[in-house]
Amino acid sequence: MYKLKIISSTVRPGRKGPIVAQWIAGIAGASGNFEVEILDLGEINLPLMNEAVHPIMKQYEHEHTKRWSAKIEEADAFIFVTAEYDYSYPASLKNALEYLVHEWAYKAAGIVSYSAGAFAGVRGVMSLKSDLLSLKTIGLGEMVNIPLVHQFINEENQFVADEKLEKAANLMLSQLVRWTKGLKVVKEG
Repeated sequence: MYKLKIISSTVRPGRKGPIVAQWIAGIAGASGNFEVEILDLGEINLPLMNEAVHPIMKQYEHEHTKRWSAKIEEADAFIFVTAEYDYSYPASLKNALEYLVHEWAYKAAGIVSYSAGAFAGVRGVMSLKSDLLSLKTIGLGEMVNIPLVHQFINEENQFVADEKLEKAANLMLSQLVRWTKGLKVVKEG
């Protein structure tokens, strides 16, 4: 069983990321392939990068960085749940990525993007995938893109996907298993 970290990237009040993260965590856990943990950046609350030494050296002085490093290091794979903010992904996620270097490497990442509008977060995904590649993290081609996210949230504040989103999630997860298996060999090589 692979260790999957689902990173919910939004931090502002009223955010929908944690609701979407719970949904994809349920599907990933039910697959039987993953030990799932949600890492909510709104709860983790990393300060703006404040390490004196570049993360490539892995000489962390702050406890919040050491905890973040340990969580990311133990992961075999990731799913990033992200909204689109101004044609990109949230600054909170950019900050969380830049805290570390080695811990992200040679791991696969699925992406679940969403927006209040019709673009489903895909413009933000393009920026995120480029940044992941620079960290040697492989952003999968298969992903889940959720347009008009509010239409999928019920009165109990739960995400209720349609058949199309469920199918996309299962396809992404099947590819995540495949890439994770292959990248474990690459990482050890």
